[in-house]
Amino acid sequence: MIISEVGTHGSVRSLVYVAAFEPAIGETAGGLQGKTPPAAKSVVPAGGGFVQVKPEAFPADFAADAPRPVAEFMAISQVPIAAAIFDAKTTVAAWCGKPSYAVVATEDRMINPELERFMSERAKSHAIELKGSHAIFLSHPAEVAALIEKAAQASN
Repeated sequence: MIISEVGTHGSVRSLVYVAAFEPAIGETAGGLQGKTPPAAKSVVPAGGGFVQVKPEAFPADFAADAPRPVAEFMAISQVPIAAAIFDAKTTVAAWCGKPSYAVVATEDRMINPELERFMSERAKSHAIELKGSHAIFLSHPAEVAALIEKAAQASN
């Protein structure tokens, strides 16, 4: 959601969404997820208005294709996020005015791949689909980096 807000800055020439939300103005992450619920139900309260992925479910739900030790480390070192982020309305959609690129992670259990696909098509993002989890950048680093490089080169 952050990229959609800060992506309007003049120095930003293109956007790359990696297994991410591409919200339109007025949409929320929670509202989008309500359209096509994620496969995982492992996001739980962490106290103080924050949420996290259950550490025991993290390897399967967030980073299924990462090496097990990496996924387990990510599980215990994750930083909870504010639950309110799921209800925060997007005030701008940078993809409306800038070229956008997207990676759809076809085995994502955190954001439904159908939702990722819908958002990238709606935004007219130059999208690629990769077989992998929400942590697609770990299992397909070369492909993700190549898309980022393509976006950077196209904007020059």
